[in-house]
Amino acid sequence: MNRTGSGGVDVDLTWFKSSYSDSSNPNDCVEVAIAPGTVHVRDSKAPDGPRLSVTAAAWSLFVSHSAC
Repeated sequence: MNRTGSGGVDVDLTWFKSSYSDSSNPNDCVEVAIAPGTVHVRDSKAPDGPRLSVTAAAWSLFVSHSAC
């Protein structure tokens, strides 16, 4: 899926399932795509639905706290 990046340039995002997703039900997953300076997050059941985009620093901080 392409998204418009900074400067109006299209960015091709490669989505993968988060290692923190519940592996007992492969249909209920959080998917993540990494772009320069930004991490995109979506629900695997609704790939065209709402997405969350955060800075790489914010994502690193979030993941470090969710692993506790």
